[in-house]
Amino acid sequence: MKILLLGSGELGKEFVIAAQRIGQIVIAVDSYENAPAMQVAHDFEVINMLDGEALDRIVAKHQPDFIVPEIEAIRTERFYDYEKQGIAVVPSAKAANFTMNRKAIRDLASKELGLKTANYRYATTADELQKGVEAVGMPCVVKPLMSSSGKGQSTIKTESDIEKAWNYAVEGSRGDVVEVIVEAFVKFNSEITLLTVVQNNNPTLFCAPIGHRQERGDYQESWQPARISDAALYEAQDMAEKVTEALGGAGLFGVEFFLADDGVYFSELSPRPHDTGMVTLAGTQNFNEFELHLRAILSLPIFEITLEKAGASAVILASENSTNPTYTGIEKIASLPKTDFRIFGKPTSRSYRRMGVALVNDTLETSIEEIVERAKKAASLVTVNS
Repeated sequence: MKILLLGSGELGKEFVIAAQRIGQIVIAVDSYENAPAMQVAHDFEVINMLDGEALDRIVAKHQPDFIVPEIEAIRTERFYDYEKQGIAVVPSAKAANFTMNRKAIRDLASKELGLKTANYRYATTADELQKGVEAVGMPCVVKPLMSSSGKGQSTIKTESDIEKAWNYAVEGSRGDVVEVIVEAFVKFNSEITLLTVVQNNNPTLFCAPIGHRQERGDYQESWQPARISDAALYEAQDMAEKVTEALGGAGLFGVEFFLADDGVYFSELSPRPHDTGMVTLAGTQNFNEFELHLRAILSLPIFEITLEKAGASAVILASENSTNPTYTGIEKIASLPKTDFRIFGKPTSRSYRRMGVALVNDTLETSIEEIVERAKKAASLVTVNS
C-alpha cells in the first residue's frame, strides 16, 4: 500500500519505520526539508499543508491508498473530498477534521456525548477571553484551538495573567484559526493517556494506561502502567470507546483523561500515536503504538495487546538554538542496563525543543517511580550542542 504521511516529526518517523518493516510505501510530507520521517521514507514532499491547492496537488501526484495525518496544521476539510475519491483517510475524514481543532472535539465530547469535561468557554479576542475567565473562574487554563506539544498553553491565576495568556496563545497557535479555549482548572490527582485501538472488523482494544508529567504544556516523562482503580479504568475505557466510535474509522487514538476525586474527566484526543505513548518503544507491550496504528489502518487483525514490562520515557531537550545540533553523552546512556534511547534527527534545535527520548524498562514488580527516575537520569546524560 502507498501511504501519504502528513507531518514528519518523531512520531511520524517511528510510524514510517513500522511501515517499512512490513513492506509499505510511505511518502513523508512536511513544511521543511530533512524532517525526521523524511529520513526513512521512500519519498518526500515539502509544502505548506494549510495550502489546500498544494495538498490537492500532491494527493493527485501520488494517488495514495491512505492519508495519515501526524500534525494539526492541515487543511483537513479537504479530507472529505479525498474520501469520496476512494482514498482512506486515517482514522476518518471526520475524525481528522474534528480533532485537529479543540473546539470540534470538545463540543462532541461534552455536548453530544455527555462526557464529563472541565467547564469551558471559547474566545476570539482578549475581551472575550476576559469574559470566559469570569465564567469558568480562576485558576484556569488557556490553549489555542490549534496547536501541538503545549505551544501557546498557559495557566491564568490572576487578572494580570489574562492579556499575557491571550498573546502567548495567539503566538503559539498553528494554522489560521485565531481562537482559544479557556478551561476551568480540574483538581486532578493524575493524568493518563489511554491508547485506544479501533479495528475495522475486530473489537476495540486498549493499552495499559500511561501516566505522564507535563511542563509548559508538553510532556516530560511518561510511564506505563499508570496507577488507576478498576472503576476509573472502566469509566475511561467507556468514554474512549464512545468518542472514537462517534468519530469513526480505524487506527490508534491517544485519549487523555484527568483522574480526580469526583471521577474521570475527558481532556483531549489525538487520532494518531501520542507523544506520551513513546514509552511503548521501551518494550512495555507486545506491539508499540506505531505498530498498532499501522496494523489497525491496514486491517491486520490484532488479537490482543499484552503488557510485558513496566517502563518509562523521559525527553531529551535542547537548551538553545542551532542549525546543526550535535550530541554528547550518547556513550553514557548506552552503557546503562535496561535502557535505550532515540535521537530524532531534527535538523535544527531551539530552547525546550524535544530532540530525543530515553527509554527504560524493568519487571512489572519494579517500582514505577524508580523506573521513571532512571529514565530522567538517563535523559540528563545527553547534551544537545549548538
